[in-house]
This record gives sequence, structure tokens and C-alpha cells, in this order.
Amino acid sequence: MNDTRPRARVFGRVQHLPRGVAGPQRIDAARLDTPLYSAKMRAPFAVLGIRTGQGAVTGIEYLPRSERAQAPSDALAARACRQIERYLADPQFHFDLPLAPAGTLFRRRVWDTLAEIPVGESRTYGELARQLHTAPRAVGGACGANAIALVIPCHRVVGTHGSLGGFMGVTNGDPIAIKRWLLAHEGYRFGT
Repeated sequence: MNDTRPRARVFGRVQHLPRGVAGPQRIDAARLDTPLYSAKMRAPFAVLGIRTGQGAVTGIEYLPRSERAQAPSDALAARACRQIERYLADPQFHFDLPLAPAGTLFRRRVWDTLAEIPVGESRTYGELARQLHTAPRAVGGACGANAIALVIPCHRVVGTHGSLGGFMGVTNGDPIAIKRWLLAHEGYRFGT
């Protein structure tokens, strides 16, 4: 049976939207046809999809390496690309971009805490949970909801006893390879 629910692109993936009380919710064609990214740039581990809006970076996503690069469409996207290139050349580089992460107050507290983790270091979900007076799963949920990857360094959050934990909502496969690459790039010492 064909699924006739309306679709929208969410984080680069087509998502089916719930049906409304009086039938499917209406979606304007412009939502599916508008450019998703202000830039797409190649990195050693993925293509980075950069979103900007209202003078701030609103998203950085890890896209498959098969994605085509896309030149920046605005000055802020160009600035973000330049800063990411500097980070890739020098992991000690400090990002200085205006960010507009969309999330609950709790998630924003977690993301602010992630930004304080120094390069080359990590924190466990449990350590962050104790610091924020919450549960490790809640910290993991906030990390998984981070829409501004790399700049808000959720890759620096690891599991206990040296495990990498999850990344982008999974515990194995390509996302974990991205996390491992980023940590190694920053000088993280695995298993210590």
C-alpha cells in the first residue's frame, strides 16, 4: 500500500508528517523546493551541510560523502566554511560564529556546557548529567538533538570506561567513524 502522507525534508531526510483531523496536513510546495543549505563543503569524514538564517548559523549536518559541494550562498555561510577549514587545519582553532540553536531551555543548557569542553578532552554522559543535575539519557538526548554539529562539540561526549557512546542517535557505523575521526583530530587519547 502506498503511503500518501505529506512529506517534508527534515535534517536532509524526507519525513512523513502526521495526518490532521480532517485529512493530511497541507504542505506548500516551496517547503520541499527551497534550498536546504546555505553551503555544502567537503571534509575528510563527510560533506558538511551548513544552514544560516537571520544572521546566525542554524545548522551544520554531516551528509554522505557522495553529496556534491555547494558554494556558499551568503556571507555568513562563507565565513562558516572558512572557519571549518581552519579547524580542519588546526583543531585548536576556536569558532567565532553567531549561532542560533533551536531547542528547549534544557537542551540549550547542555549545548552551552558542551561548548566548554576543551579540545582534546572529553566528558562522559554521566559527568555532564551530574554537572547539570539531570540523567545521562537526558544529556544523550540533547546531544542527539544538536543541530549545529562540530561547532557545538557533541562529539566530545563519550560513554563510560572508554567507550565512544553514541553519535547522531546511533552506536555504530558511519556516524561513529565521524566521531572517532573528530576525536583523533583533536588529540583525544582513546582508552585512557
